Amino acid sequence: MKNNNINGCTKKGEKQQLEYNYHVIHKLPPGDSPYVRAKYAQLVEKDPEGAIVLFWKAINAGDRVDSALKDMAVVMKQQDRAEEAIEAIRSFRDRCSKQAQESLDNVLIDLYKKCGKLEEQIELLKQKLRMIYQGEAFNGKPTKTARSHGRKFQVTIKQETSRILGNLGWAYMQQSNYAAAEVVYRKAQQIDPDANKACNLCMCLLKQARYIEARSVLQDVLQGKISGSDDLKSKTRAEELCKELEPFVSLGHTFPSPQLNLEDAFLDGLDQLINQYAPFRSRRLPIFEEISPCRDQLAC
Repeated sequence: MKNNNINGCTKKGEKQQLEYNYHVIHKLPPGDSPYVRAKYAQLVEKDPEGAIVLFWKAINAGDRVDSALKDMAVVMKQQDRAEEAIEAIRSFRDRCSKQAQESLDNVLIDLYKKCGKLEEQIELLKQKLRMIYQGEAFNGKPTKTARSHGRKFQVTIKQETSRILGNLGWAYMQQSNYAAAEVVYRKAQQIDPDANKACNLCMCLLKQARYIEARSVLQDVLQGKISGSDDLKSKTRAEELCKELEPFVSLGHTFPSPQLNLEDAFLDGLDQLINQYAPFRSRRLPIFEEISPCRDQLAC
C-alpha cells in the first residue's frame, strides 16, 4: 500500500511538472479559466474557431477581458472575419481597461487595413497623433514596452510618431492622395528617417511628376545614409525606382510642387493644436519642438 501511495504521488508530481512545462513551452497562462482554454485552443490545438468561441466566453465571464478581446480580434482577422472583429472591438472595448485602449486601436488599424476601410484607418491614425500631441500616448510615459516575435523592446514617442506618420502616409497613397502622403512622409523622415519611408516619399514625388526631387530622396538610401539602407529589400526597391526615374531626369522633365489642399483640415489643425498644448509639448514631448517649424504643413 505504501509503495502504491508513493507511486501515485510520483505520477501526480510528474503530471504537474509536465503541465507546467507545457504552459511554459506554449506560453500559456496558468489555470483553467475560459481565457486559458481559449489560448490552449488557439496555440496548442490550432483550432481558431474553437478559440473564438472560448474568447467570447472569457469576455462574457469577465476573464482577462483586455487580452481576450484583443486576441479574439487577431484570430478573427486570420480567419477572414475582420468585419466581425471590428464590431466586437467597438462593442466591448468599454469593458477593457484604459491601459488596453491603445493596443486595441493598433488592432483596429490593422483590421481597417484588412477591410480596405481607408477613411476609418486615416481617422484613427490622426486620433493617435492627437493623443501624442496632447501627451496622452503611452499613458503619459516617454517609452513603452512592445513585443515582436516573442521579444520585448522599448519604443520611444519619437519612434511611435514616425511609425504612425508612415502608416498615415501609406493610407493616403492608397487613396492616390500623393500630395498629402508627401507631407506626412516628409514629417516622418524629419523625426526618424528610414529607407522604406524614403522610397515611399520618392513614389509620392514620382506620381506628381517631380522627378528630380524624387531622385534626390533616393540618394540617401543608395548612399547608405539612413536607417535600413542596407536592407536588401529597400535597397533593391530604391534601385528599381532610380531606373524608373532615369528617363525623365535625363530629359529634365519636372513640374512645380502642387498646392496642397486637404478638405478635412488636416493641414490647418496643427497650428491650433500646437498653440493649445504648448506647455505639454515643452514639458513632455520635446520631439514636437522639432516639428513646429513645419506646422503649416501638417495637422491633425
